[in-house]
Amino acid sequence: DWMDQEKERGITITSAAITCFWHDYQINIIDTPGHVDFTCEVERALKVLDGGIIVLCGVSGVQPQTETVWRQADRYRVPRIIFVSKLDRIGADYFRVLDDIREKLSIPPLPIQYPIITESRIIGIIDLLRNVMYVWRDELGTDMVEEEIPEVEKDRAQEFREKLLETVVEHDDQLLERWLHGESITVDDVIQVIRRTTIGMKLVPVLCGSALKNRGIQPLLDAIINFLPSPEDIPPQIGFDPESGEEKSFPVDENGPFSALVFKIQVHPHIGFLYYLRAYSGRLKKGKKIAIIPGRRIHRPSKLLLMHSNRREEVETLSAGEIGAVVGIKECKTGYTLCDRDNLIAYEPMSFPEPVVTMAIEPKSSIDDEKLLNGLEFLTLEDPTFRFQVNEETGERIISGMGELHLEVLVERLHREFGVNCNVGKPQVAYHETVQQKAVGVGIFDRKVGDTSLFAEVELEVMPNPKAGIAVEYRVPDLRPEVKDWLKEAVLEQSGAGVIGGYPLIDIMVSFKRVSIRDNTNDVAIKVATSLAIRNAMEKADPAVMEPIMSLEVITPEDYLGEVINDINSRRGKIMEVIHDKKVRIIHAEVPLARFFGYATGLRSLTQGSGVYTLQFSHYQVCD
Repeated sequence: DWMDQEKERGITITSAAITCFWHDYQINIIDTPGHVDFTCEVERALKVLDGGIIVLCGVSGVQPQTETVWRQADRYRVPRIIFVSKLDRIGADYFRVLDDIREKLSIPPLPIQYPIITESRIIGIIDLLRNVMYVWRDELGTDMVEEEIPEVEKDRAQEFREKLLETVVEHDDQLLERWLHGESITVDDVIQVIRRTTIGMKLVPVLCGSALKNRGIQPLLDAIINFLPSPEDIPPQIGFDPESGEEKSFPVDENGPFSALVFKIQVHPHIGFLYYLRAYSGRLKKGKKIAIIPGRRIHRPSKLLLMHSNRREEVETLSAGEIGAVVGIKECKTGYTLCDRDNLIAYEPMSFPEPVVTMAIEPKSSIDDEKLLNGLEFLTLEDPTFRFQVNEETGERIISGMGELHLEVLVERLHREFGVNCNVGKPQVAYHETVQQKAVGVGIFDRKVGDTSLFAEVELEVMPNPKAGIAVEYRVPDLRPEVKDWLKEAVLEQSGAGVIGGYPLIDIMVSFKRVSIRDNTNDVAIKVATSLAIRNAMEKADPAVMEPIMSLEVITPEDYLGEVINDINSRRGKIMEVIHDKKVRIIHAEVPLARFFGYATGLRSLTQGSGVYTLQFSHYQVCD
């Protein structure tokens, strides 16, 4: 964590890329936030990672946001290992966390270590694979040595090791046969099976320690190399040919065609935009011209960088498997593809959740006005879940994000990084519009500009596209690639305002049925005709307003369970389940965000300060 706000708040706000080396291996790491408001950072990191480390607290165990991130990693099929940290804190319990993993993540953990703790101090860590104990001789945790397992621990270590080996050999027939015949099994044999099953997402190794005091970090780095995949272990990334639309891929070979996905953009005060990328194939050399897809624009990066959090190391090349950054290109956004200009490929762009909270923002003076617009433009390029728009009727500027904390942090950044003094309103719900049935619309642009006659006629169909955002399909043969780009840009531009309340559109499929243009028709004519056609179709397609529905988890003592449930019901919430867990009750519910602003105060009053909750976005649904 390097941002001032991260240090002040004690949380990670933005993902940071780090390149480090362990033994003879290069490890590319992306550290992501844990708070639900910054889920965008997790989403785009998972898109480009080959493996993941889930860090759990030895006291808190699996928390609601852990479950969310776990499901995200499942969706991207990212193999992972678990590191249980903070085991030197009062109340830490490694074995309770293992039970938590089994119950809440619905996976059988494979503990390959366990800690020896005395009075909240890690005395050592038992390695069940190598049958040794690791101890650290210095406070910084750099001097790690192997020792024999203490006599008092040998029986327990042997019991856990037997369970480990029994689990592992079940995933390899040859190893199982040797095990049953009493033949010896080497550590390397076991490591190879764990590696294969981890990459295949059948087992999840669990390690332990204390990150703050560097206890268990060396074995964790070894586990990254031993168990998580290298770029060569992952199948080639599938893309498509931007001209033919056919599926296409390049081998993970630095001597092949270059291709990469831009997964993050960062504004730097001195060098401008940093475009973070994951190289999937080939090698990008400094000074080489590359194509940016979509759009087929040709640019030459001025610098290639390896990132070390907020420090940069300039390099001559970026090769397949590396995570780095480039400077000096333009007209590029998160999710765009970079590739050789004579061998084009487009990778699937990333999808992000729609904002759920809005807030009015106004500059305090005319001097701040230009700085505010400049800052908002930069922040929307950085963060795909942050939006801003101007209300055409009132002129009011509206910002939208994933939660109150998300917007609070961005407003602070406007002040600190862009020198903007501004006033903000109270958080409001970010409503959206959709359609509930199919309808066809037609739009015509026919105008003479100077000596040029511009004409475009577009016929399209809009239809519901549940929980899938805005999608575009072309049922018109032989459309030129640039015309397709203009049509899609028009759809995305028009999606900013619906026909009921001017709310952004969501969950709609736009299908182009007919496009009539003349040879000299430009993008303006096509975009205007498309916008008119969309509005025409929307008005006939039973439009509706949608509101954000949140997943709520409340942990409360049993004495207050009835009052808490009644309060949730009174706020239009829907109770999904109530879990009995020792002395507390855990309530899971789906609730409308509109009724849960300031819920912390109400819950505190109902439970005498003993209730806690988490609230995270689930989905949008049509308002009652």
